[in-house]
Amino acid sequence: MSGWLLALHSSTETLGIAMVGAEAPIQEARVMCRSLGRALTNELVISLQQLLPADQWADISRLAVATGPGGFTGTRLTVVLARTLAQQLGAPLHGVSSFALMAPRLRKQLPAPQRHEPFSIVQTLPRRGQVAGRYRIANTEVEELESPRLLSDRDQPAPAVAMAVDVAEDVLQLLRYCRECHQQDLPGPWDPVLPIYPTSPVGPV
Repeated sequence: MSGWLLALHSSTETLGIAMVGAEAPIQEARVMCRSLGRALTNELVISLQQLLPADQWADISRLAVATGPGGFTGTRLTVVLARTLAQQLGAPLHGVSSFALMAPRLRKQLPAPQRHEPFSIVQTLPRRGQVAGRYRIANTEVEELESPRLLSDRDQPAPAVAMAVDVAEDVLQLLRYCRECHQQDLPGPWDPVLPIYPTSPVGPV
């Protein structure tokens, strides 16, 4: 065993964890999804231990974490856990926005001629406006042209699709990305990986 690849996603009230052996096919991935809401604070580490016992954490070779946008507390908890593990283990860490993870699914909603062109994913926030990111997909590679941000009243991105989370699929997509990074032996410094919180008055935290 050359180690584990681990993906963490908690941008919604559902926690998603996925892991696979670094040399194993992605079809052998283990995926756990738990609807936790506010209980995430107490259940995050317990949930991870259920999938990967703590005495095997030293075997984690690489991590990836969804950085949002989403519920700030939930996203921050998994980002902090991923950063701590990466720092303590000396393992690479990759942060990916939750919009980028859903982009391969959501582009299927576009008319066929537009599926290879840039498009936006838009989330409407009650009383706070809209958040959008812009993406382009070539083959299976997702390019985030613009990270999720709060739109002004003048912004009218097009073509656009509505944000729609599927935690089970999105955390598996995150694990696939982690695997690609591992196969290419890409660097993954932990310190720049931070939660995306576009509506914060003080910016990234």
